[in-house]
Amino acid sequence: MDDIARKLGVSKKTLYTYYSNKEELVRACVFDFFNYVTEEINRICQQSKNPIIELHDIKMFMMRHIKNEKISPQYQLEKYYPEIFHELSDKQLHFMIGCVSKSLNSGVAMGLFRDNLNIPFIARLYFNGMMGIKDQRLFPPDEFLHSQLMTDYLEYHLRAICTPKGIEIFNTIESHQHA
Repeated sequence: MDDIARKLGVSKKTLYTYYSNKEELVRACVFDFFNYVTEEINRICQQSKNPIIELHDIKMFMMRHIKNEKISPQYQLEKYYPEIFHELSDKQLHFMIGCVSKSLNSGVAMGLFRDNLNIPFIARLYFNGMMGIKDQRLFPPDEFLHSQLMTDYLEYHLRAICTPKGIEIFNTIESHQHA
């Protein structure tokens, strides 16, 4: 709290008028960032032409905010503030299941995703994979760049669910990415 007060140019007493303790400040910061991310993802979804471009744009947005940190903020949150971590995890699950399910339904309707998908299963599998690539025991940061894991996971996911028409769009995005 001393460091935060010093960086803000306020006294610690002033900081405590807004937040009664460090955990309350951490909670406010975590959920402020969560709200920012969900608003941006919703904006991307509303503006997107199709769910393949949408997933790509969301990945690019997230990569701009991750910057290959060596120590995951989620790992630190889980270790030092487990209650906040679990509350955040529940909110992430709820948001992602809804967002991904909507995207999957849209992709099926557009003929970009296979029409025989078990959408509740695939939505949860996608969420589990996104959380799994953050697990530093599975993917040690000295061996894996998180941005590359996100790219590889998105490709793995899309190639599993896309129709040939969807794969064609994905390949076009990928070729522009590497050009």
